[in-house]
Amino acid sequence: MMKMTMFIDEALLERVMKLTGLKTKTETVEFALRETERKSKLGKFLGRRKLEAAEWKKSLDPAYDLMTLRLVGTPGKYPTKRGSH
Repeated sequence: MMKMTMFIDEALLERVMKLTGLKTKTETVEFALRETERKSKLGKFLGRRKLEAAEWKKSLDPAYDLMTLRLVGTPGKYPTKRGSH
């Protein structure tokens, strides 16, 4: 963990907090960093090529129901390393 001072667009930070439901600025910044890392890794996995709509449609099981999953489960939280030095 590292403590730092940053200049961040407060309106953007508030919008992201509202969109994600995160409660603190620290959680929101950590979330943004992890999502950026995840997106980068996914891009490398896909070979930096964009998938066409037909390819995306073929990649999902037709029985997959996102709304059912959203209603049944709650999203997990990223683990934090608070207190570890």
